[in-house]
Parts: sequence; structure tokens; C-alpha cells
Amino acid sequence: MSPRRSYDQYCSAARALDVVGDRWTLLIVRELLAGPRRYTDLHADLPGVSTDVLASRLRDMERDGLSGRRRLPPPAAAYVYELTPRGRRLLPVLQALGEWGEDELGDRRPTDAVRAHWLALPLLRALGEGLGEGLGEEEGVVVDVRSEDGEFHLRVGGGGGGGGGGGAVYGDGGAPGEADVVLELDSRTGADLARGRIGLADAVREGRVVVGGDGPLAKALREG
Repeated sequence: MSPRRSYDQYCSAARALDVVGDRWTLLIVRELLAGPRRYTDLHADLPGVSTDVLASRLRDMERDGLSGRRRLPPPAAAYVYELTPRGRRLLPVLQALGEWGEDELGDRRPTDAVRAHWLALPLLRALGEGLGEGLGEEEGVVVDVRSEDGEFHLRVGGGGGGGGGGGAVYGDGGAPGEADVVLELDSRTGADLARGRIGLADAVREGRVVVGGDGPLAKALREG
């Protein structure tokens, strides 16, 4: 476990950066918002991180109360990492950082890695803006997202999307039998949504996002 470095400044922003300012830490949080993850899965979805750095960051995050490790019962008997409630409260921080960074995305470069679920945070923000009446805040709504880059699901409202409750914000793969809403889109539309070049409501109106489902959120999306 590496010693914690500090800016030694009596400022809440500086103290926060003491904890999450190291390279890779916030991206590990992004991945753990999907719920408990094995080390190998984390490493696969963080292209470019070395095994030594990933292991060090996970130890630091456990020390700082952002995440923990537990052993799954047999037959899996593997360790998984998961966010603590304190770690989950970083969701709005990541969303704000992502919104601020939209102008930095530009066109996708040939060397850029892509994971379908990296679209989860901008989509979660888009679903929460102006669509509150359809979110089903008590029980939450499951949104299955299908794109050319892959499939994932979001949990909007309830305990999943608020950052302070339990459960995963999103997960890899679809949610068969659970999804209240299905969104289908191509890679270009996903990139435009991530860059802020088009809003979700406009993408639906233009037919670039196809909405399935009969619940309140699906109807709200189709009606714009």
C-alpha cells in the first residue's frame, strides 16, 4: 500500500484530490459503479493500466474507505471489489467531470479503446434531465441499452442511480426479463451523445435512438 500523498492544503477540494486525484482512481470508481467486479474483469475494462498500478490503487481505495473486497461463496470462491457508500457518492462527481470533458472527446481515434458501458454515465445524466416524472423513484427503472459496441443496462431512480443507495448503477450485458425500457442505437449516435452533440430526446425524435417498452419512462422518451 503506497503512502498517501497530500497537498497539505486546508481546502476540501485539495483533500478530495488527496484521495481520488491519483491516475486511474476515478476510472476504477467508474468501473465499480457496475457493481462487484473481479480483478481480472477490472483489468480488462481498464486498458492501459498495469497490474501493479491497479493492485496498488485498489489497496489505496480500500484504505481510504472508497471500496472493499470480499470473497464470493462457492462454487465461485473468487474475490470481488465493490464500492462503499462513500465511493458510490462519487457518481455525481464523475457525471460532472464527464460533462465538462465532452469538448475534449473529439472524433474517435484509431487507438481509442471503447467499451459499451462507458456510455452509461452520460445516458444516466440524460435520462435524469427533464424526465423525473417517468423515473419511478421508489422502485427504480431498468433500461437495457443495445448498441453496435455491445449491450449494458442502467438502473435509473430507486437505489441504483442516486449515488447514495446500494446496488449497481449499471451492468454489462442486457437485463432480460427485467428491462422496463430498451434503447437501440448505433455507434455514431452513442459517440454523439457522449460528446454532447445531440440530446437523448432529440436523438429519439430523429429516429437515431429507438425506444421499446410500455412504462412511463418509455412513453416520456417517445413523447419527447
